[in-house]
Amino acid sequence: MGNYKEEHGNDGPNVALFVDGPNMLRKEFMIDLRELRRRVLKYGKLMIAKVFINQFAPEKLIEAIINEGYECVVILAQQQEDASDVDVSLAVAAIETILARDVDVIALATRDADFLPVVQKAKEYGKRTVILGAEPGFSSSLQNAADAVEMM
Repeated sequence: MGNYKEEHGNDGPNVALFVDGPNMLRKEFMIDLRELRRRVLKYGKLMIAKVFINQFAPEKLIEAIINEGYECVVILAQQQEDASDVDVSLAVAAIETILARDVDVIALATRDADFLPVVQKAKEYGKRTVILGAEPGFSSSLQNAADAVEMM
């Protein structure tokens, strides 16, 4: 049985979740998108759930993202290993959400310190911040800046 919020929704804070696909959806982490959603629901009602990947992502991954109810945002990258294009698109989407949407909590699934300015801007605008990450390579500065940290 799931928790009450998961089964009945809630009238609490509105949450936006942005997933750094190249950084988090790797075989070595075995991140379960359903578990990610469950963790985020502790902080309120999930209004936005987007996974950012590049065009080199396997078709099965794209299918899994969509099947779990996430919006899949495919970014054209210069090369397979280049995550910076995805980072920039995710950061822009998060900042747009912070500025223009009725969202109380910004949740980022990433290990990347490049998202520190997003966390800082969210807090500046009175948003609660949640970072969902994994080891190894989980930025301590990102963890320290967030209001809450979930280790996946």
